[in-house]
Amino acid sequence: MADYYHEMGWRELGDGEQPNHLLHMARFLIDCGLYEDNFTGEWPRLPPAASKEAVKNLKEVVIEEVSEQNCPICLKKFRINEKAKEMPCQHLFHEKCIITWLNQTNSCPFCRYELPTDDEGYEAFKKEKKRAEQRKEDIETLHNSMFS
Repeated sequence: MADYYHEMGWRELGDGEQPNHLLHMARFLIDCGLYEDNFTGEWPRLPPAASKEAVKNLKEVVIEEVSEQNCPICLKKFRINEKAKEMPCQHLFHEKCIITWLNQTNSCPFCRYELPTDDEGYEAFKKEKKRAEQRKEDIETLHNSMFS
C-alpha cells in the first residue's frame, strides 16, 4: 500500500535540494482563503454589456391598463398604451431605461438575471463557474452517499 506522499506524487527532498518557498506561500494563501477571494472567486471587473442580439430580442409589451407598477430604473409609473420592454425574468422597464442599462451591464437591475454577452472571456468564466458549482455538488452528493 502506497503512503500519502506517493499517492499525491510527492517525494522527499534530495541532498542539497531546497523547498519551494513560493509554493509554500501559495498554499498558505489558499489555506487562509485569501487567494480564492481575491483572484479566482469572482470576475475581476464589472460584467460586460448584454449582447446586441439579446437586447434586440427583448419582448415588447404595451401597457393596456392602469396599474401601480413602475419602472425599477427611473421609478416612473407606466402609462396606458405606453411601450415597455420585458426581460426574460418578466420584469418590465421603459425601453430607453433598460437599453441604457444593458449597454453597461448584462443583468436585470431588479433581480440580477443575466443575459448573454458578446464577451467570450466572460462567457467562458460563467461556464467554468457553473462547472465548478456542479463539481462541488457532485462531490457533496458522493460524500453523502458514502457517509450517511
